[in-house]
Amino acid sequence: MMKIRFCEHNKGKNKVVKRLHEQFPKLDVRIKDCVGKCGPCHKTPFALVDGKTICGIDSEDLYGKIVKEMGK
Repeated sequence: MMKIRFCEHNKGKNKVVKRLHEQFPKLDVRIKDCVGKCGPCHKTPFALVDGKTICGIDSEDLYGKIVKEMGK
């Protein structure tokens, strides 16, 4: 199962997490205290998808990129 992790300090994460939980309830999605990616965390919405950093322009863009990554 794919693991998706968000940093608690990242802006825009809540919308993406909520939407992922609604659309994919069995997906392993978690918000962590810190994921050790401070560079992208302070600049843009991002998530770790199976350890790969995925960044978006905004939360909507990030959601789309995560869904696309899930389809690979």
